[in-house]
Amino acid sequence: MAGKLRIPRTRGAVTGILLALLGAWGGLVPLIGPYLHFAYSPDSAWTYTTGRLWLEILPGIAAFTGGIILLVSRLRPLAILGAWIGAASGAWFAMGSALAPLWTHGSAPAQGVPVGGTTTRAIEQIGFFSGLGVVLAFVAALAIGRLTVLAASDVGTAASGGSITAPAEVPASSLPAAAAILRRVVSGKAHAAPASAGQQESAEPV
Repeated sequence: MAGKLRIPRTRGAVTGILLALLGAWGGLVPLIGPYLHFAYSPDSAWTYTTGRLWLEILPGIAAFTGGIILLVSRLRPLAILGAWIGAASGAWFAMGSALAPLWTHGSAPAQGVPVGGTTTRAIEQIGFFSGLGVVLAFVAALAIGRLTVLAASDVGTAASGGSITAPAEVPASSLPAAAAILRRVVSGKAHAAPASAGQQESAEPV
């Protein structure tokens, strides 16, 4: 059972890196996006608001943390926990701005207003919230699927107590000697067969 709880670190490497990168993007883009004219109001870099904290910075930190846990963990339950943290962060990115009016009670959206033209505002909505959340949830779901399925290599590792021993190899230098011994045994049997037949004939009465 203990062997089934351990996984190779490569099992969650790619998805862990993706979750960490997406989380870093989600947490930093509201602060550095204004440098690229890609932002929500207030359109100024490194400006703190409560909406940015709850809707972007904190879920970004959570997604980054989940990705790091998934990347470095060799225990299946801990890696699954990291993936679920990433999935929850993605869900919050996608739905948090829609739920924000439940606690803000203000006329202005908690996340601010996207700046720029119509196309830019659509891209900002996707890149800051809904699209980012969907991608995070998708990557986390892939990780959960890979971690919850018991691979054949995991079963073999668990059955052998955590390690698989390769069969011993016969040195190539010993093969000619073994073949010579086999030829001598076969030749000795061939010579012994006629002698035994002659002894039986001489033993018969005339």
